Amino acid sequence: MSELQPENSATAWPDEVGAGITVIGRDFTVLYINDKSAANFAKWGGKGLVGQDVRLCHQERSVRIIEHILATGEPNIYTIEKQGIKKLIYQTPWRKNGQIMGVVEFSMEIPLEMPHYVRG
Repeated sequence: MSELQPENSATAWPDEVGAGITVIGRDFTVLYINDKSAANFAKWGGKGLVGQDVRLCHQERSVRIIEHILATGEPNIYTIEKQGIKKLIYQTPWRKNGQIMGVVEFSMEIPLEMPHYVRG
């Protein structure tokens, strides 16, 4: 078996990429949260957030952004810095048979200063 296909690759890879991954459905219910994301949200329940409605713990502005992603399919991408750690937040719709089924959020730590290249 190759290194790219561990025994349980279908379920293991999200915990090995080093980014927080959270998936919600169209009804705003948390469907999945990987280990990194669970650690990031530990004080709010970590993996216990699965099955919870994200509207209960998000500000109105955040709920409107999720509604916009669900309605338009446009991703929401930004960076934050908290306690000296900078993160890239990438929120994008996930689809099944072309239909928007929910939103997935990738949260990854990035250097405070990082190179930017213009290619092509």
